[in-house]
Amino acid sequence: MVFLRQVARSARCIRHTAPTTTRSFSLTTRRQAGGGQQWDPPTGWLWGIKPGEKAEPEGWEWPMYIFCGALAAATVALAFKPDTTVSTWALEEARRRLEAEGILPDPYPNGEKKE
Repeated sequence: MVFLRQVARSARCIRHTAPTTTRSFSLTTRRQAGGGQQWDPPTGWLWGIKPGEKAEPEGWEWPMYIFCGALAAATVALAFKPDTTVSTWALEEARRRLEAEGILPDPYPNGEKKE
C-alpha cells in the first residue's frame, strides 16, 4: 500500500514539473541546448587522416609529451630515492654505537659490505 502511494506521488510530481505552459515573454519556440549533429559520421580512416597524408601536430601534443616524460622521470626518481627518515638514521646510529662498544658483533668483520 505504501508503495502504491509513493508511485502515485512520484507520478504526480512528474506531471507537475513538465513544462506545459507557453512562454509568455518570448516569441520563439522552446529549444533544447546544442542543436545540430552530435557526432561526426565515420569516414573509414584512422583519426580521420587518409593514407599518405601527414597529420599536423596540434598545440597540446608537445606539452603533453613533456609532461608525461617528466612524470615518468619523477616516478623513477621517487622509486629509487634513499631512505632519509629519522628512524632509519637512529637505527643505524644505534647499531654503529653498539658495535663500537662491543655489545653487538660486527656483521662484516672483514670490512666488506654487501649491497
